[in-house]
Amino acid sequence: MYKLKEIADNIYYVGVNDRQKAAFENLWPLPYGVTYNSYLIVDEKSVLVDTVDVCYSDFFLKKIADALNGRPLDFLIVNHMEPDHAGSIRLLRQQYPEVKIVGNKTTFGMLAGYHGITTGLHEVKEGSVLNIGKHEFVFYMAPMVHWPEVMFAYETTEKILFSADAFGTFGTLDGGVIDSEITMTHHWDEMRRYYACIVGKYGNPVQRALQKLKGIEIKTICSTHGPVWREHIQEAIGIYDRLSRYEGEEGVTIIYGSMYGNTEQMAETIAFSLSESGIKNIVLHNVSKSHASDILRDVFKYKGLIIGSPTYSNQVFPEIESIMNKIEIREVKNRIYGYFGSFTWSGAAVKRLAAFGEKMKWETTGVPVEQKQALIENDYEACLALGKAVAEKIRGN
Repeated sequence: MYKLKEIADNIYYVGVNDRQKAAFENLWPLPYGVTYNSYLIVDEKSVLVDTVDVCYSDFFLKKIADALNGRPLDFLIVNHMEPDHAGSIRLLRQQYPEVKIVGNKTTFGMLAGYHGITTGLHEVKEGSVLNIGKHEFVFYMAPMVHWPEVMFAYETTEKILFSADAFGTFGTLDGGVIDSEITMTHHWDEMRRYYACIVGKYGNPVQRALQKLKGIEIKTICSTHGPVWREHIQEAIGIYDRLSRYEGEEGVTIIYGSMYGNTEQMAETIAFSLSESGIKNIVLHNVSKSHASDILRDVFKYKGLIIGSPTYSNQVFPEIESIMNKIEIREVKNRIYGYFGSFTWSGAAVKRLAAFGEKMKWETTGVPVEQKQALIENDYEACLALGKAVAEKIRGN
């Protein structure tokens, strides 16, 4: 019944689109939805690579049954045990009780914990090979990209990398599956947002995984979220490489909180100065309105970061505190940092912003500005000077 997209010779896309979920991990908005990608290889033996969220298991299992047309499913490769990809494993095993589940030792501990499955397992390690006829898989361990059990499966005949969540992106596939078949308008920023929110803390493991892939010829990347990469492989790898090295582009993200507009005026003045000093990529985020996922995306994207906050109950503004916590968790490195704040009767925010920069080991640039009450000429000039100093540092770098 279902016509499947053939990625390569007898390799089919059997993933699903999720346009229902409001927030990924109940945290990150999904304005364009999300995919759960799975792939079926039909050869002398049949292999399924990963499953999908259990909410879509009926549709998913029907597609597999139609594709196999009465044949058994011989192997299930589990590259990643997160429930959005492993949620249908128990139901799949019920439908195909003889299927061998391929994974590593850490995979099997999670498989027992989530699904109570402890039999019919085929363990693989770094460099293990699985031959199913014309197609052969080599396995590479990629722990902490972004869970400890993650591994990649490389199909040697078609030179396809099944990469788990690596190179993934938010956004559904609206008809086309391969990148060359679709308009990539929003996928690049959704890739950055996905990386920042989901993978962001694990830059070093991503770099180790990328090093393993350097000697491998890759013609196609099949991630578990977003497009199948073929035409834009180098761009996708390049984005992950830069983000995992915390290598920001030339630009500045200004994050600010403001109750009555005074701190916002400071942010606007600093942005004006940045522009006057030659910075074109400037993003301002009001933490009371911008979602944290969009802020994190831009923190990862740009080299410069300036944070401003009013003093609130002798602390920083609560939503500034929240985004600082999210940035700290992700261990963002190598930022050129500036900060500013305001208060009415007793200042505390600027001192706390200074401590945050020191904790993150960022390069603090320019003289911080602390404004009492409304913006006056001296403070206005100080904001201009702060923007200019950050711009000159970024352009000098």
